[in-house]
Amino acid sequence: MLQIVFNEISAAELSRLPTQIQFQLLEALNIQPADIEDSILTKRFGVIERSGGRKLHRCRAGDHRIYFAVKDGHIVVHRVLHKNTLADFLYRSNLPGGGEDEALSQSKNFWQLIDEGAKTLKMA
Repeated sequence: MLQIVFNEISAAELSRLPTQIQFQLLEALNIQPADIEDSILTKRFGVIERSGGRKLHRCRAGDHRIYFAVKDGHIVVHRVLHKNTLADFLYRSNLPGGGEDEALSQSKNFWQLIDEGAKTLKMA
């Protein structure tokens, strides 16, 4: 069975949103056990790769973005962010143009956001 795991930060980000938006985000994420293959996820979602080989997928859902990874057959949600927050982040960081995924993958600040959430994850 496929399980979606939220760290404390992503759970808090999601819980601050109206219930209808929460349902829309989870519906957009809709990943089946057969979809866990990397090639399938890459076709459906954006991919952000860190130079060390770390990979996150980005699910766009309306005005929000869900950043997640697959770990031990589970979907681990690292962050749930409003798209304008990301646009502001990109602007403030003076990142080069070349696509949102590429710009984020080169940003240390973005990976610090992700690492911050990963530290709160408690998987049994």
